[in-house]
Amino acid sequence: MAEFMDLEAQDGMRMPWNVIPGTKQEASNCVVPVSAIYTPIKAFPNIPILPYAPLRCRTCRSILNPFSIVDFAAKIWICPFCFQRNHFPPHYASISDENLPAELFPQYTTIEYESPGEKSAVPPVFMFVVDTCIIEEEMSFLKSALSQAIDLLPDNSLVGLITFGTLVHVHELGFGQIPKTYVFKGAKDVSKEQLLEQLNFFLKKPKPSTGVIAGVRDGLSSETIARFLLPASDCEFTLNSVLEELQKDPWPVPPDQRSTRCTGTALSIAASLLGACVPGSGARIMAFIGGPSSDGPAAIVSKNLSEPIRSHKDLDKDSAPHYHKAVKFYDALSKQLVHQGHVLDLFACALDQVGVAELKVAVEKTGGLVVLAESFGHAVFKDSLRRVFHSGDYDLGLSSNGIFEINCSKDIKVQGVIGPCASLEKKGPLCSDTVVGQGNTSAWKMCGLDKATSLCLIFEIVKKEIPDSTIQATSNQFYFQFLTYYQHSSGQMRLRVTTLSRRWVAGPGSIQDLIAGFDQEAAAVVMARLVSFKMEIEAEFDPIRWLDKALIHICSRFGDYQKDSPSSFSLSPRFSIFPQFMFHLRRSQFVQVFNNSPDETAYFRMILNRENVTNSVVMIQPSLISYSFHSGPEPALLDVAAIAADRILLLDSYFTVVIFHGATIAQWRKAGYHNQPEHQAFTQLLQAPRDDADVIMKERFPVPRLVICDQHGSQARFLLAKLNPSATYNSDAQIPGGDIIFTDDVSFEVFLDHLQRLAVQ
Repeated sequence: MAEFMDLEAQDGMRMPWNVIPGTKQEASNCVVPVSAIYTPIKAFPNIPILPYAPLRCRTCRSILNPFSIVDFAAKIWICPFCFQRNHFPPHYASISDENLPAELFPQYTTIEYESPGEKSAVPPVFMFVVDTCIIEEEMSFLKSALSQAIDLLPDNSLVGLITFGTLVHVHELGFGQIPKTYVFKGAKDVSKEQLLEQLNFFLKKPKPSTGVIAGVRDGLSSETIARFLLPASDCEFTLNSVLEELQKDPWPVPPDQRSTRCTGTALSIAASLLGACVPGSGARIMAFIGGPSSDGPAAIVSKNLSEPIRSHKDLDKDSAPHYHKAVKFYDALSKQLVHQGHVLDLFACALDQVGVAELKVAVEKTGGLVVLAESFGHAVFKDSLRRVFHSGDYDLGLSSNGIFEINCSKDIKVQGVIGPCASLEKKGPLCSDTVVGQGNTSAWKMCGLDKATSLCLIFEIVKKEIPDSTIQATSNQFYFQFLTYYQHSSGQMRLRVTTLSRRWVAGPGSIQDLIAGFDQEAAAVVMARLVSFKMEIEAEFDPIRWLDKALIHICSRFGDYQKDSPSSFSLSPRFSIFPQFMFHLRRSQFVQVFNNSPDETAYFRMILNRENVTNSVVMIQPSLISYSFHSGPEPALLDVAAIAADRILLLDSYFTVVIFHGATIAQWRKAGYHNQPEHQAFTQLLQAPRDDADVIMKERFPVPRLVICDQHGSQARFLLAKLNPSATYNSDAQIPGGDIIFTDDVSFEVFLDHLQRLAVQ
């Protein structure tokens, strides 16, 4: 694994196959697609930033890189993608073998360009959209969290505020004397033209008769814009006083009804207002939602409490009456936001569902952040919100207005990207006919991206036959180039270029090479993203069956065995953990929707689709560390056998971090031994997992939920649900001090037995 981690540390990139199957047939035999997980603006401490414009190939527009062949005497470089010969411009006249420009250094396969003149004129913009249909207690939690967030905003950033309940209130923060708001009816959508008309945008200047109204350059006066979007330093007082006086939505709610909440209309008004005032700038709509939308064009449920909110069963049977209409509404909203270059962030805090499943398309296509918690007073929400504006060691590195482009050798096509981006519909010879995720394009818009945002690219090998071996030896490299053009958090426009080459193999004897280059962690993550994607778009898709078939194919192709002899089966160390990943993926919340609401499932998948390989592997197969008096902290098998009365376990399943005290430890703790000076060692034993959990939580976004529980306690379910059930209620002997799991699920050993039997057939 270590060498794949090193490659990632250099280029922010992991591929399941680091030696690529060279023909279409070979690639389809490999089951896991040729793909890559790439983190476009991963933070590298010593990445060179070049203060000039990049040099592009005149045919394919790819950028000069270490794999280009350079003729120093003739001052010509040959592009590795299209083999075009390009002349160096005059200012490269002094280059030679000894005097290379940085972009040709072999170790700089990832490099950034920053054009000195290009700085965005508009500072970052934050539009807070706040739900007021929540109980007083929640309201006070939310107010205090928001006022903390406002203190943390960068001074030059522009801020706007919209509150909504039954009606939508647009607050005119620039009118300092008394609070002033414009009120819109929540039940019907407001077009951009009507909105600007009613907000008096054309009082002084008549409305232009043609063209789109967008920003200062198109006839909107900057004073008009400043009524609604003010620099944080100017409006801090006004904003805090509006928030302090914010009341729960005053409309009466009959006891048999839900409150009337028009989430869709409020978000649509926010998008139109930003589109008119600051198009193309890094603006974020931050929506704080405390319950289901029950009115307006994107209602997810009716007002009658007798109608329950849609469940997975309703969606499967197609009996969720509001679902498709709401998704269609948010899909149109996402197109508008992508066109404007703006981001939608979602903070959903409620015990009930709020409609994350419907909103998913708009958050994902704009690259927004998403946090799901059960209350605005919960640490998951409060700490995550603080992290968004935090600067320093663990800042998110929020950037905006990204465009991601890709170029690769002619034998490879791109099927699409699974991840937080939207297709720019740039069709060309690179696009495959098969579309996965955001496909049919070689460029994508990433309205919002941060240091951790990771895209999963799915490729297709189109070469039909193997050329004879002499050609193969000379040209057996595939090249990839990824360009990310984005607005850095400093406001500067930057271009990051990553160029990679990978060897391809084909024909007899290539299997050992493929095995040597297989990255089982990356493969598990690609399979997880693929299976989640297929579950959402394919009707009647059976995920367990699909994963099992894939695993059996892989084992029978890459395993060592004599036919029909399961006991002879073995896998190379490169593949040995892959079946275990698949076993845990089958049981994970991405595949098993039982016991999760559609909102939770959508939330888990949105996070899976934006995280890097290391984090995604923890979501699929959580890590378990054991602490005891006999030894220091050590990794434990994710198995019920890891539980012992005198052990503490720390489980990290990404969304939750669980500290689990064995029965004896819990007894000693309740007896207060850790407060007695002679039991210093016990105090340290209790503290060690707490310290490790703090380290995990400090660098993760969204901040995970911390659960501290005891063996046989009710919260122990958070740990037991993730463990391999090697001892269940109908096992023979139980280990004293251990535990059993009440389940009929098969254990990993039984799963492996069946796998070996089927693989050797």
